[in-house]
Amino acid sequence: MIIKLLQAVNRALSHEDFGKLLLRFVVGGLMLFHGLHKLFGGVDGISAMLVAKGLPGFIAYGVLVGEVVAPILLILGVLTRPAALVLAFTMVVAWLMVGLGETGALDKTGAWAIESLVYFFVAALAIAFLGAGKYALGGKSAWH
Repeated sequence: MIIKLLQAVNRALSHEDFGKLLLRFVVGGLMLFHGLHKLFGGVDGISAMLVAKGLPGFIAYGVLVGEVVAPILLILGVLTRPAALVLAFTMVVAWLMVGLGETGALDKTGAWAIESLVYFFVAALAIAFLGAGKYALGGKSAWH
């Protein structure tokens, strides 16, 4: 009885391409909020952090590629794997810029202080390994 129930549940939930779509939408959509904030509010804060570390401030505009362009590509399913890798790289840079000192810390609610960076990094890697799935504008082409 239980085995038949488990088999029925497995059949009902066996939609890998829909799972890939959900993952792309959630990761791309949530990251896009971060990017739109910087797109409309400016990247001055990031630029100042870069300058303080001895780097040129104009590099801050790269965050728009990682937090606006890459998420849009993920949502659409176009250049999905490269876009996911760009997003993962963006999370590494964010960790180096603002999260390095928080790596061993907990926040005020007891969560790992850099958990959102880690979630986005690992989810982006998962998308890079899984690909877009069949529900993507890139179709079966190299743009997929």
